Amino acid sequence: MPHTRWTLALLALSQLITALDFFIVVVALPDIGSDLGFSAQSLQWVSSAYAVAYGGFLLLGGRLADLAGRRRMFVAALALFALSSLAAGLATGPAALVVIRAVQGLGGALLFPATLSLVNTLFEEGRARNAALAVWSGAGASGLALGSLLGGLLTGAFGWEAVFYVNVPLAVLAIAAAYALIPSDGPRERGRRLDLPGAVLATAGVSLLAFALIQGPESGWDSAPVLGAFVAATVLLAAFVAVERGSGDPLMPLRLFRNRSLTPAIVVILVFGGTFNALPYFLTVYFQTVLGYGVVTTGLAFLLPSLLIALGTQLGGRLAGRIGMRATLLIGTLGGAAGTALLALGVSEGGSYWSALPGIVVMGVSQGFTWTGMWIAAATGVAPAQQGVASGMASTALQVGSAIGLAVLVAVGGVGEATGAALAGGVRTAVLVAAAGMLLGALVSLAFARKARPGLRPAVV
Repeated sequence: MPHTRWTLALLALSQLITALDFFIVVVALPDIGSDLGFSAQSLQWVSSAYAVAYGGFLLLGGRLADLAGRRRMFVAALALFALSSLAAGLATGPAALVVIRAVQGLGGALLFPATLSLVNTLFEEGRARNAALAVWSGAGASGLALGSLLGGLLTGAFGWEAVFYVNVPLAVLAIAAAYALIPSDGPRERGRRLDLPGAVLATAGVSLLAFALIQGPESGWDSAPVLGAFVAATVLLAAFVAVERGSGDPLMPLRLFRNRSLTPAIVVILVFGGTFNALPYFLTVYFQTVLGYGVVTTGLAFLLPSLLIALGTQLGGRLAGRIGMRATLLIGTLGGAAGTALLALGVSEGGSYWSALPGIVVMGVSQGFTWTGMWIAAATGVAPAQQGVASGMASTALQVGSAIGLAVLVAVGGVGEATGAALAGGVRTAVLVAAAGMLLGALVSLAFARKARPGLRPAVV
């Protein structure tokens, strides 16, 4: 197919849309809260409703991509995302917006594994796929800066509704391009069916786990709703494993855990979510509350880290092709630990952006190495027919790890209740604990095979 580069550009745009939505809404939350009448306690659910649905449906989204067809799911997910974004901008009350955000999270959960599995099946394992994943990863990294900047600019110029409306033309453009650039799926494979009991148990279990992890810091870890959600999630996920063992066509084939690349990759992704992925929250707190930056200035402050992460994703893709993903992940996680520790040294009540900059530079590039390397590892050795569910497993691990990590780091640093010097100290403590967690990722990286990655191969489209 002659449109390989344009196809990759389309998949990168899809990743940008997903990443953008995580950050662009956060900036608009104060305006949304005051305009629609949210309470201080309920406002967080504008973000949390999306996160719970997104985390809960990722595994189902991955399996549907394998069964129904990746292009079909890509287009359907984009359509759902566009319609829910339009509805979010038109929302007139808190309850309606929270429900719509959950639907938008469902759209994102269907879109992410469809996109990632398309990258992994359209580009052959080795340097071609590594390079494609680097571009895809770089688009996601740019969402951090663009989301923060666009969120401030759009809210200031057009109102909070614009942060939702901006998704609509992007999604419509991507849908139109999909029919021209992505190969058709062909007929559905006969004899394959959706494991409905497994789908219900996995979605409910992961959603309840995500709810408990997100709501725990707000309601208290010993509150009845949080404890009940943890217990129910444990029971449902245990039942899910039992169902999968006896299923002839399981939602998540347990034999995939015998893949010597996918299993350690999932652990590295969990660690990444709990460490690297949690750091933007603490940087936001530091920039806005300790250094006194406004919304637009904070967005500008994230521009350099985002560019460095994007640079790291490109270098990581090249390194994985030359020295292997094991060495690439070791460099990324160890470099991340060193950079994050250096960042902690620059965080203080009387500090500045410049005092934090050395750590931001090392951490940002290392994060890019790790991000690209872990997705390469998660796809290695997985059959094309199972790339969707493998992508769903890996992305679910990222969401669960992010929720666990943020909850733990906020609690360890006491960031939610501190002010002044105590707040700066809490941010520093949380950042140091994140650096220690990255060392765990380095240890897990040793489990990957030492063999070099294959040489350059042509893309298969």
